[in-house]
Amino acid sequence: MLLAVPLAPLAGSVLAGIFGTAFGGNKFGRGVSHTLTILGVLLSFVLSALVFQAVVNGGARFDATIYEWMVIGGVKMEIGFLIDSITAMMMCVVTFVSLMVHIYTIGYMADDDGYNRFFSYISLFTFSMLMLVMSNNLLQLFFGWEAVGLVSYLLIGFYFKKPSAIFANMKAFLVNRVGDFGFIIGIGLIYAYTGSFNYGEIFAKLPELQATILPGTGWLLLSVTGICLFIGAMGKSAQFPLHAWLPDSMEGPTPISALIHAATMVTAGIFMVSRMSPLYELSDTALSFILVIGAITALFMGILGIIQNDIKRVIAYSTLSQLGYMTVALGASAYSVAVFHLMTHAFFKALLFLGAGSVIIGMHHNQDIRWMGGVRKYMPITWITFLLGNLALIGTPFFSGFYSKDAIIEAVHASTLPGAGFAYFAVLAGVFITAFYSFRLYWIVFHGKERYDQNPDAHHGHGHDDHHHGHDAKPHESPWVVTLPLVLLAIPSVVIGAIALMPMLFGDFFNGVIFVDGSKHPAMAELAEVIHDWVPMALHGFTAPPFWLALAGVVVSYVFYMVKPEIPAAIKAASQKIGLYQVLEGKYGVDWVYENIFARGARAFGTVFWRVGDQALIDGAVVNGSWKLVGKLASVVRWFQSGYIYHYALVMILGVFLLMTYFVWLNK
Repeated sequence: MLLAVPLAPLAGSVLAGIFGTAFGGNKFGRGVSHTLTILGVLLSFVLSALVFQAVVNGGARFDATIYEWMVIGGVKMEIGFLIDSITAMMMCVVTFVSLMVHIYTIGYMADDDGYNRFFSYISLFTFSMLMLVMSNNLLQLFFGWEAVGLVSYLLIGFYFKKPSAIFANMKAFLVNRVGDFGFIIGIGLIYAYTGSFNYGEIFAKLPELQATILPGTGWLLLSVTGICLFIGAMGKSAQFPLHAWLPDSMEGPTPISALIHAATMVTAGIFMVSRMSPLYELSDTALSFILVIGAITALFMGILGIIQNDIKRVIAYSTLSQLGYMTVALGASAYSVAVFHLMTHAFFKALLFLGAGSVIIGMHHNQDIRWMGGVRKYMPITWITFLLGNLALIGTPFFSGFYSKDAIIEAVHASTLPGAGFAYFAVLAGVFITAFYSFRLYWIVFHGKERYDQNPDAHHGHGHDDHHHGHDAKPHESPWVVTLPLVLLAIPSVVIGAIALMPMLFGDFFNGVIFVDGSKHPAMAELAEVIHDWVPMALHGFTAPPFWLALAGVVVSYVFYMVKPEIPAAIKAASQKIGLYQVLEGKYGVDWVYENIFARGARAFGTVFWRVGDQALIDGAVVNGSWKLVGKLASVVRWFQSGYIYHYALVMILGVFLLMTYFVWLNK
């Protein structure tokens, strides 16, 4: 049964990818390809739900090797499953969101030539993500980690004839390789000191390594290992400064923005750190590092969302900010809160991305919010579901995002680690910023004056997803295959927080899975004192600072973009004069540093290696030098082979003379 969970999407992916494309002769049409992949993911979701039920109600657990791949000098490389509460929850989230995206794709990609190829890719992604979360060892985790990165590369560059898409997928691939380099060093250190890749065996040996110093340094081994593993999470979960790939990944079609870059792949780093909680609890240095990086990401990436005009990029920066919130919770040792926010965020952010995609369809593939407005009356289902997603995102009491987000803020407030003060400021300020840019997007798109008829690109496509539907000029509601997933995602976006709050944070749900040293890290203990149930928490939320900050963000955005649009125009002009707007538009210069220092530096370094190493040493000295040396020796030897007897006689006499001299010298 467990094997069927990842293998069902894999089977659908292989069949659609081979027989639904030119590679296998286009034997499957569109209907067959999407039916096979949807059935595979549906089966995976149903089985995942059964597993979740067995884990929650019956206390079922599974930890075993499924297949021993190879043994090299005592190193066991195995495929195995570890099924516990965090795995079961992740399996349900991955398969449910994936199923919604598969159904949605039927409508969104209806006119795309790469229809079957797209279904093959998203099913392959589902398989890869399931292998990652179900693994019981670091080697299989790394396989899933790299596999989701590979599929992300294929999907971001789905429109492979567009230069911007090619640039974006290469950027994602290379930035993730930087993080993965740290990740594999961390895995190597764990194996070197524990002799195992298996989670259970590693965790059992960690207390013995608590005081171990990394040879040649004054650093604690577990601190270095924890930071190296987290560098992998910084790449995959897009934390500053390895975040730069995620906004550009919006070059891919909208369904994958929802599946990969909001709900599942980018949360792999959060899942990994939570899974490795026994290690992180032994290193305050690593936790403090995580806390500060998360706080920087939550605050500064949110600010960038304010100036975006592409509907998908606004939501992409929102994703970066929310991933920062999850990371902050990890740093505060509130792992269960981080995973809780991971789950609630997966639903409402997938909803927002798919809602944005529905707007893009309705606006005939215009993605620039400056040419929208008044969409509410044309797209009622998209409007109401998008509004529900936004309310969850900004942390409105009783919505799912409120419970997880407020719990993070409380946990950070209770943390005693270095950097906790800055992190608390960042997550509080982030509440106002999130509400401001989220409702800026909402007001501009769904309310106010209609501007779609002023769009200079209205009649020939606009934005990243360059399809041509040939509709009339007015916006229109999307087909049911697009709106049904919106409705089904809106339901957990509203209710899942209230349902899961007490069991996940204070019940037995994560017992034996997530470990917290309460004596050193009191955040969860203090949370238990202030949170008693979902209704009192929500009612108290109306009096707490985060609610008023969020409300202020909504009101200010309404005034700025509905009542007095000249105010943001004046602020923009003033910030341009002092250079602030240019800093934000340049994304704090991170891309500039990557392109002009690292990329050009690497090219310059490569040029030096090419000229000195390749041209001078290999070509010049080794290859060309060898034949020149042979040529010179041959020219000397040729003199002795002249054909004249007296030359040969002279050589013989000289040879005899040299031999006699040598033997006389030996006898002395």
